[in-house]
Amino acid sequence: MAHGDITHIEIPVTNQAEAAAFYGTVFGWDIQEAPGFEGYPMWQAPNKISGGGLVARSNASEKPVSFVEVDSIDDTLAKVVELGGSVVKPKQPISESSWWASVLDPDGNQLGLYEGTTDTE
Repeated sequence: MAHGDITHIEIPVTNQAEAAAFYGTVFGWDIQEAPGFEGYPMWQAPNKISGGGLVARSNASEKPVSFVEVDSIDDTLAKVVELGGSVVKPKQPISESSWWASVLDPDGNQLGLYEGTTDTE
């Protein structure tokens, strides 16, 4: 994937098992928990490119969050703030070679940022 590609979509759900059955049946998504990511079932679309996670919903106002691939989370966070957005979650490690962060655009839309590769790829 390249800078600007959507790499991952997190879908907040109240019951991960029911959600996995729903999305697996409706869309044919392969949904499994990967080692090291227990409690975070990840889905992959039939194209073997698109994917995401089913996250436990902590409140009713949570919405799906799209994650965008970036060349540098540090540079992107600085640009987001410079252009009127804000940082929700600073850069966090996923593995030794990948990181994520979360931002709000100037209109309050939340986006995730992703840099690197996961150890499961």
